[in-house]
Amino acid sequence: MLMRRLATLPRDSRDTLFLLLVIAWVVLPQIGNLPLWCSLLAGGVLVWRGLLAWGSRPLPSTWWVVALLAVTVAATLYTHRTLLGRDAGVTLTVVLLALKTLELRARRDAFVVFFLSFFVMLTNFFFSQSLLTAAAMLIALLGLLTALVNAHMPVGRPSLARAARTAGWMALLGAPIMAVLFVLFPRFAPLWGVPGDAMAGRSGLSSTMEVGAMASLVLDDSIALRIRFDGQPPRQDSLYFRGPVLGTYDGREWTASNSRFSQRFPMASELQVAGEPYRYEVTMEPSRRPWIFVLEAATREPRVPGYESAMSPELQWTTNRAVTDLLRYRAESYPDFRHGPTRFAPGLAAYQQLPDGFNPRTRELANEIRNTVGLTTDNMKLVDAVLQRLRTGGYVYTLEPGTYGQHSADEFWFDRKQGFCEHIASAFVLLMRAMDVPARIVTGYQGGELNGVDGYWVIRQSDAHAWAEVWISGQGWVRVDPTAAVSPSRIGSFNRLTPPRNVFATAVDAVSPGLLLRMRASWEALNNGWNQWILNYTQSNQLNLLKNFGFQSPGWEDLVYLLIALLVGASIAGGAWALWEKRRHDPWLRLLWRAQSNLRKAGLKVAPTSPPRQLARMAIAQFGDDARPAHDWLLRLEAQRYSTISSASKHDNRTALATLRREFKLIIWPRA
Repeated sequence: MLMRRLATLPRDSRDTLFLLLVIAWVVLPQIGNLPLWCSLLAGGVLVWRGLLAWGSRPLPSTWWVVALLAVTVAATLYTHRTLLGRDAGVTLTVVLLALKTLELRARRDAFVVFFLSFFVMLTNFFFSQSLLTAAAMLIALLGLLTALVNAHMPVGRPSLARAARTAGWMALLGAPIMAVLFVLFPRFAPLWGVPGDAMAGRSGLSSTMEVGAMASLVLDDSIALRIRFDGQPPRQDSLYFRGPVLGTYDGREWTASNSRFSQRFPMASELQVAGEPYRYEVTMEPSRRPWIFVLEAATREPRVPGYESAMSPELQWTTNRAVTDLLRYRAESYPDFRHGPTRFAPGLAAYQQLPDGFNPRTRELANEIRNTVGLTTDNMKLVDAVLQRLRTGGYVYTLEPGTYGQHSADEFWFDRKQGFCEHIASAFVLLMRAMDVPARIVTGYQGGELNGVDGYWVIRQSDAHAWAEVWISGQGWVRVDPTAAVSPSRIGSFNRLTPPRNVFATAVDAVSPGLLLRMRASWEALNNGWNQWILNYTQSNQLNLLKNFGFQSPGWEDLVYLLIALLVGASIAGGAWALWEKRRHDPWLRLLWRAQSNLRKAGLKVAPTSPPRQLARMAIAQFGDDARPAHDWLLRLEAQRYSTISSASKHDNRTALATLRREFKLIIWPRA
């Protein structure tokens, strides 16, 4: 019923419905980035325009378009507080594209819609450059090219399949040029790439930590880092990727240390390493924070293209600006290390402070442990006593510990006895400070999983973790992970707390255990290849390519020269091929052969020697008036060669042949 109705629609209505469908596909990936009112308005206008085309009804008056435009501008100002910038600009452009479809009265209006659609298609990459987005936009590109080719075929009712084939050939012919430009077109930072606010990246970590906030990260399975080790990787329980270090607690929130002690008595890192380093490459997703993550502990500055990096006294590596793009860098780390002062220093007093009026029972517990252990200057004995309590006291590692109140440490040690890593680390550090032991919280990522398809270690947001560092006399700062005492499987193996599976995932896993994991690993390996070879193809990659071609010290000027040389060479080769073809074949005969081929496809028995007039008579006899455009064209083809005006100049003959070639492409040839 639907297909029969589509077949009876006028060509203008059919073409309009196809164009609206392509526009909807272009806008669809933007829904998550647009205000709700914008998505509803654009979708409503497209549906309205589709109903008008389906019923062959007239378009609304200009006043409707003006009124909707005024509403759009006002709503954009209210939502974004400006008409400039990425978000406001994309919002306006999407609605303008939808409104322009209400003015599709002439080919000129259609071309405006085409080019607006191409621009909106590109804006998808402002928000995401993933492989899925690229695949969706490739389909959108082919759809828009099909609509554009169809608009250049005004005669008759050409099929969309024919226009799609032409569009596909256009895309294929343009692919080599696109590939050469991608590989060789110079990338000038910061002009090349997406603006900094264009990445919807996020970090699973923050410069602060409120007890209970990090649990939501475990429900986020998105990828934070990908690691490829040069050789044998470390053990999984040694994979600690260091982030912000938190040393100040106000009773509610942990922040970086900024007390008067740390300001008056700053401490150097005093990092010392031993053993052989692990060398590896990190691919880091955009975080919009000035941090880079390395395996503990790195003595050398990671090689981060386009960024300046530095290590803080707390061993956290930071950059000179926020990471807003996919980033790939190399680093080397020593798992066997020590850092911090080996003797008590005034600056350590900042890590013994506790806010007044909080967690009184934790302070009492500290006195009990002190009395049990006895008078000692070995802080490690106190650490062992607390870890033993965590192992044997019935404490549980869970994602749903409930909401903690004002005295979070008291609730953990005595009431709830359950929590996530930040509950455990926070309660542990507060208890150590109550025993006058310098302690602080370190956040970052711990663990990961090996993707067996591409050999990369994948670190997810669900691997976000918080652990403790305790100062030990003679050793400095020592990592202590109290979560390992509560739940060894969280640290020592690949076990993780995960959200409940949905019905579909449960059913698939029941039929084929591990199928979803294998599918995810394959997809992530494919997406990682896209990231490594496409998104992270930087100027340094280009220059390395030139070195492989024999350039000694290549620069962007060499890229320009090579690109120009290739374009000139391709132009010369194309011109030579066209000249050779012209001399090899009579262009008039080529047109005749193409006409014969079309008629054979329509079912006519055409001899290779059949002249144009005979072909015209056969077409009219077989197909009647449906073949009239082809009949008239064949007679014009005959007249161009055999008429009494054939003695015209060569220039006139070339012009006539060019006209015949253009007409040939526009004719609707009979079909079998």
